[in-house]
Amino acid sequence: MPAAAEILTEDQRDCYQELTNVAMGQAADRLARLLNAYVVLPIPKISVIENSDLNMALQGATGDSSVSAVCQGFIGAGISGEAMLMFNDASFASLASLMKYEGPLTQEAELELLMDTASVLIGACIHGIGDQLEIVFNQGHPVVLGQHCDLKDLVAYGNNGWDKALAIEIHYTIEHVNIDCELLLLFTEESVKTLNKKVDYLLD
Repeated sequence: MPAAAEILTEDQRDCYQELTNVAMGQAADRLARLLNAYVVLPIPKISVIENSDLNMALQGATGDSSVSAVCQGFIGAGISGEAMLMFNDASFASLASLMKYEGPLTQEAELELLMDTASVLIGACIHGIGDQLEIVFNQGHPVVLGQHCDLKDLVAYGNNGWDKALAIEIHYTIEHVNIDCELLLLFTEESVKTLNKKVDYLLD
């Protein structure tokens, strides 16, 4: 993608992938402890997307199934971004079982499960990347983008005025159970310039 060349070199991209590998490993460990289950670690996808490409990124993350999603902004050291966690709706029964949740699986119960998992995954990932770059990120309050919604609803929420962003996609699955979620980290174009300086320092 031509846009990527303007923002990232291959060395920088590789470095972001390594940083993400460490951070998502920490997040997976916390999730595994929460659920007492083995979390399958994926290879993170690092790309530069334009606002108009967001629907394609979300389509790749969610497929055609209905999803529930939480969004949380973060900021620190002149760097800002947004984390979006999307759960395949079929995951909730398995989540409830692993978390030993008792009672009917109402929409409120699903929301509680979604927020608990989002808190673990988003927090650990953001702080894991920040720790390696010596950045302290402050997180905003999580916002529910929708429950049992389709792609067009997520795109409407995600269209927040940026032109280009560094996108880090992490697909988490849990072994032997039907839990499937996607974490999408978006760093604004201005933030990437600052991030790249930090990454270049690591590369030197």
